[in-house]
Amino acid sequence: MKNRVAQRMSTLSPSLTLAISAKAKAMKAAGESVVSFSVGEPDFNTPEHIVEAAKIALDDGQTKYTPSSGLLPLRKAICEKFKKDNGLDYEPSQIIVSNGAKHSIFNVCYALLDAGDEVIIPAPYWLTYPEVVKVCGATPVYIDCKKENKFKFTAEELKAAITPKTKMLIFNSPSNPTGAVYTEEEVRAIAKVCEEAEIFVLSDEIYEKLCYNGVKPFSMAACSEKMKDLTITVNGVSKTYAMTGWRVGYLAAPKDVAKAIDSFQSHATSNACSISQAATLEALASTEEEIQAMVDVFDKRRAKLLALIDEIDGVSAVEPDGAFYVMLVVGGLYGKSYHGKQINDSVAFADALLDAEKVATVPGVSFGADDCLRLSYSLSEADVEEGLKRIKRFVAELS
Repeated sequence: MKNRVAQRMSTLSPSLTLAISAKAKAMKAAGESVVSFSVGEPDFNTPEHIVEAAKIALDDGQTKYTPSSGLLPLRKAICEKFKKDNGLDYEPSQIIVSNGAKHSIFNVCYALLDAGDEVIIPAPYWLTYPEVVKVCGATPVYIDCKKENKFKFTAEELKAAITPKTKMLIFNSPSNPTGAVYTEEEVRAIAKVCEEAEIFVLSDEIYEKLCYNGVKPFSMAACSEKMKDLTITVNGVSKTYAMTGWRVGYLAAPKDVAKAIDSFQSHATSNACSISQAATLEALASTEEEIQAMVDVFDKRRAKLLALIDEIDGVSAVEPDGAFYVMLVVGGLYGKSYHGKQINDSVAFADALLDAEKVATVPGVSFGADDCLRLSYSLSEADVEEGLKRIKRFVAELS
């Protein structure tokens, strides 16, 4: 009998994020007091004016198919967003609206990558990047980003990683899981290397509005016309507007790439949800003051989290300038035991912490950083305080 499941599925690694999250939810359902730092979504409700726009769309009967690439008014609004926020000019035909930024990333990889291609992925990385690359038949190539450089790679390190097989760089700023944000100077230096090598860049900018310390992100496609022609920019509404469940992402691409992606999506999923598209049109009209109010809350939690981490012996963190994650460096504690159970890696650490103190984190091995745990501060300040108190207690018990 032939294989029941396609061989390409064997390349995929199960999501430790989902596994930890499922275990934490089961514990909560059983009545246990769990603090979860594992979830990468804002804890705010979607703003009321966005919800109201969806209700109006329902009442107006906007429940039919839309063009596979998205509603024209929405694609026009996304063009306006790119012009206003990033200084980039696109036509609506270059915009593809998809079922979340993750879907957009898959579309880009499927449209561009062939078997044997190499894709450079800086580590730590969002855990889905290498899985999508592998399932599309290409090979991930990693650049290990140094903590002393705030988990950012350099143009020189990128140049050293490029081979004749390199087809694309996946670039994520602000970064999940590190919160790293590249300066304009750094982005331009990286872009110059990509231009010289003529490789594509998938620029994931989903966290662009979530920045702190006065740091501002810079879009890869804004470096030059040549770089714009090599860049596919992915964004969405999940993080900025607390719309994770609405499942709307979008991308801007060179015309030939956008056409290929639209063709693929028309067969794979057709259009994103029509009601969610109507809500997204309203979300993009939100004021900067509305967005900043949420960013200010995250910034306060970030400061609290970093201050409490500083009080724990044996661990450390690299201060993030964006997104809502901190990489907690725990590798110095490996080799120790918790009540007789030895901890030698991030999975063992996360499991023991969840079992002992009911604190859910994500093992850093998922992101290519086994000496770390990822903590999300998209939870209440009270939960941040309680969770770090439990982590401190857990670390104190290690021997």
